Amino acid sequence: MNFSNNKSGGKERRPIGVDLFAGAGGLSLGFEQAGFDVQAAVEIDPIHCAVHEFNFSNCVSICANASEIDGGDIRKSAKLGSDPVDVVFGGAPCQGFSLIGKRALDDPRNRLLLEFVRLTVELDANYFVFENVKGLTIGQHRQLLDELIDAFHLNDYEILLPYSVLNAADFGVPQDRRRLFLVGAKKGLSLPRYPLNTGLTPTTVWEAIGDLPAVDDCSELLESDATSKCRFGKASDYARILRGQCADNLDFSYTREWDPKRLTSSLRTEHTPLSKRRFKATDFGDVEPVSRFLKLDPDGICNTLRAGTGSDRGAFTSPRPIHPHAPRCITVREAARLHSYPDWFRLHATKWHGFRQIGNSVPPLLGRAVASEIIRAMKVKPHKPAKTVPLGPESLLRMTMSSAARYYGVRENIVGKRLRPSDRLNAVQLDFAMA
Repeated sequence: MNFSNNKSGGKERRPIGVDLFAGAGGLSLGFEQAGFDVQAAVEIDPIHCAVHEFNFSNCVSICANASEIDGGDIRKSAKLGSDPVDVVFGGAPCQGFSLIGKRALDDPRNRLLLEFVRLTVELDANYFVFENVKGLTIGQHRQLLDELIDAFHLNDYEILLPYSVLNAADFGVPQDRRRLFLVGAKKGLSLPRYPLNTGLTPTTVWEAIGDLPAVDDCSELLESDATSKCRFGKASDYARILRGQCADNLDFSYTREWDPKRLTSSLRTEHTPLSKRRFKATDFGDVEPVSRFLKLDPDGICNTLRAGTGSDRGAFTSPRPIHPHAPRCITVREAARLHSYPDWFRLHATKWHGFRQIGNSVPPLLGRAVASEIIRAMKVKPHKPAKTVPLGPESLLRMTMSSAARYYGVRENIVGKRLRPSDRLNAVQLDFAMA
């Protein structure tokens, strides 16, 4: 694919990406950092969609069920016209085949894997990147992965096999997080490779969060998730990049308009005195026996940050790590640092949704590593845009499910109520038509 004749303002045009099952936008950011213009993002959860819109005001955030839209709908919403879609990327909801909890073959969300194929084909994308939990490669769930691969082959896509399970810690993220990646291209196009382990010394927990203000000293954060009345400490090289204090030569994303002196996504958690004593008595790297929370080792890396379950699966909160030096759980901002989100990136104002959005997302640095291989296969030289992008209104970060649903004109229960086993069995028997 030759981009040399498609230029804008003296620069080669940035290739176009579409994010499916976008969540808050971890993969969107990773692909943008690699040099793509993410023109559309599809997400069923109105609250996640609102947060995506806040952070990506230059992208159309489409709140919809992926099984109820088609490629034409996405093109129309994003005003793509006849522009080629260079890559479709994303991962269907993974709780149906996660290694955590019951692995339900009868979970209807598993069929969304085939919706990813259908939309990729309808958008006529040149490349695709599918990501998911490594549990999809194990046991009976492997048949779902095989079905996905077969569906792409039937639609004239070549796939780079064997697939790859990548650990975010190998790509600069201070977190042990392993994800499955499957990449492919239309027949006749150059296949990318899976990114190689950088071999660099892993970023530590304290390098990621050690400069952040002591939130327990700021009473304002009991009522708000943001404040300018705090002091940051000395930052590591990793933290300086996320704070925007120094350039990252491999980051080709749009510069955002934001206040780097403002601490955000940091609503405090009030623990009981007894809990604080237990947290303080727990050694680095050990699990506190009552809460079952892991106390982070400042010289190590974080355990996998998990999302918990949504309302349709019982609304369980996943264990949140204990801060290495303060007797409390980490804040959403600290979790975001451990996930490689820059400080301009905001999550929902509540701790529940904020942690859920991080736990459901791909760390941007890991997404960037994969996306950079797509750029390389396309023989595109990425460039940093001169344009600065504003963030959206902060009201998007404080929406309830009801207000977010009204904002996007979707039904409030679009994400789904909790399903009984019989409901799941009936739902999975539905025939999803393939393009």
